[in-house]
Formats: sequence, C-alpha cells, structure tokens
Amino acid sequence: MSHAFRELLRKVGSGIHTNENLTRAEAAAATRMILLQEATPAQIGAFMIAHRIRRPTGEELAGMLDAYDELGPKLQPISAPYPVMVLGVPYDGRSRTAPVTPLIALILATAGCPVVLHGGDRMPTKEGEPLVNFWRGLGVDWTNLPLEQVQQVLEQTGIGFIYLPLHFPLAHGLVPYREQIGKRPPFATMELMWCPYAGEAHVVSGFVHPPTEGMFQEAFARRKTPLFTTVKGLEGSCDLPRERTAIIGLGRLNCEFERLHLHPRDYGFEGKNVPFDSPSQVIAALQSVLQGEPSELMNSTLWSSGFYLWRCGLCSSIEAGIAEAGRLLTGGEVRQKLRAVQGAIAPLQLTH
Repeated sequence: MSHAFRELLRKVGSGIHTNENLTRAEAAAATRMILLQEATPAQIGAFMIAHRIRRPTGEELAGMLDAYDELGPKLQPISAPYPVMVLGVPYDGRSRTAPVTPLIALILATAGCPVVLHGGDRMPTKEGEPLVNFWRGLGVDWTNLPLEQVQQVLEQTGIGFIYLPLHFPLAHGLVPYREQIGKRPPFATMELMWCPYAGEAHVVSGFVHPPTEGMFQEAFARRKTPLFTTVKGLEGSCDLPRERTAIIGLGRLNCEFERLHLHPRDYGFEGKNVPFDSPSQVIAALQSVLQGEPSELMNSTLWSSGFYLWRCGLCSSIEAGIAEAGRLLTGGEVRQKLRAVQGAIAPLQLTH
C-alpha cells in the first residue's frame, strides 16, 4: 500500500463537509502514482470513484495534465504555417450520431493546418465506436505505428494519431478500472484537454455538460495554454451539432475568454444530426462525402469544417470556410490527402 497516496485519497474521499481539494502538485503526484500503479488497485478504484462523485477542480485537472506531460508521449514540433490543431474527443466513442472528425482532420490538413488526434480502442463505460476504427474503415490503420513513425506521417501529411495501447500503455492500463467502477472517472475529462504535441498547438476540447467548460477554462489558464477552443459538440466530440445552437468558447492566453453561439440555421445547415446505425453505414457515408457526393453527412462535414477553417485562421469567415471545405471535397483534394496518408503509412506497416 502507498501511504503517500492514502493521504491524498483521504482528502478527496472524505465526506461532503470535510473533503479538501488537491493542489496542482498533489493532483500531479496522485496521477503519477496511479499511472505507475504505485497505488494499490483498491486505492486507485477508490480515488477514481471518490473524485468522480466530488468532481475535479480546474487546478486538479491542471495537475493531472502535468503528470500526463511528464509520463506520456509527445510528437515533436513540425514546420507548419498554423499551430497544430489537437482535437480532444471522448475516448469511449460514438453510438448515437455519425462522426465527421476524421473528415475535419483531412480537410484541415489539406488546407495547410496540421491535426493531431488521440484515443484508444473500445472503452468503458459507453463502449462506443472509437475514432481509430473509423480511420481503419477509411484505409488508415494507426494501431501498429511506433511513435517515431507517427512523427514521420505527421511531417509528411499533416496528420498524426496517438494510439493509447501502443504509445501510452500507462494510461491504457487504467481501462480496467473504468470498467470496474462503471463510471467515467475525471481522467476522461482531463483527456479532452491533453495535448500530446510538443510544438505550438491549438487545443480543441469537446464537452457535454456546461460545468465541464468552466473546469477547462481554469485548467488551461493555470497551465498558460496559449490557444484553445471548447465545443459543446455531438456526444462530447468536436463535431458541431445541427439540431441546436453550437456553444463554443474561444480562448487565448492573456485575453478574455469569448463565447460564441452559432445557429446552424443562420448558415443554412439546420437539420437532424446523421444517426449512427452501424460502423459500416457510417464508413460508407464518410467515403461518399470524400467522393464529393451531396448528403446530410456532407452538410454536417461542411458545417463543422467551415468553422474550424475559420477558427484556425485559414479563412476570413465561417461562410468562407464552408465554401473552401466544399471546394476541397468536390475537387478531390481531400481524397488525395487521404491517399497521401495511406501511402505514408503503408510502407511503415510492412516493417512490422
């Protein structure tokens, strides 16, 4: 048993009137002991569920991110005209709406803004379809590339993917605890802010519940994150909704946090979000969009990608971003980018 961890657990797990918030340093120390499994399984499970019930503070999330920075993988800086956009989406996947995140990444990279994504396999508690499986359906398998080869692909194509089981096994080792406690632990919130890239980055964090955004703001402020965006997206992802107003936060270091409410009807995209029927159905729809064929998923892709092309500074307005995304898709340039990613990965996979 770790006596040092027990003291931190006491602070988090005491009653409603006696519990104490951890300092940033204490949260980092607790996360480090959890990742290294210096704490016992009983202690780790107790900490996760107690922290879940009490809810983490922004300062605690900042400390947790510090530990991830210390022990986790980092892609090294690349030469790019725009900060690398890191899209933070829930690791436990999608089950209700079709994702367009891979298409957003391809469109941004095609236009000149590199993208880094991260995630693992099917994960509790939701057990939704993970992001890596949609990429695999598009002919891109990120699951067996060592970190240095992901670095090569990022440098060549402007897209990289950190795959937890291979690149961050310490974090992947926490998956059984998620299953056993039956609830998303605060690590699931922290992961949405994690930036596994060492250069100039623009962190985009999806969320579901409004209080989460406040935690994001505090954590980013404490860590002096230069540039970030928060999105109340589909199933907590970075995909903009079409059935409701998109609630977005625009953050920059030493600047006032800005609130943006985007009404899809104002841009001609109000409608139903495309439902998730099956992985094969979604992958076929993604491939149709890459062919430039009109569809509801095409509209969802244009809506989200247009926003991100504006947000990263590639386009002067959201309307211009939507038009540019359409041009890149119908002109076949995004399809060429996908082939470039496939071509960059294929010879590397032959070495394993």
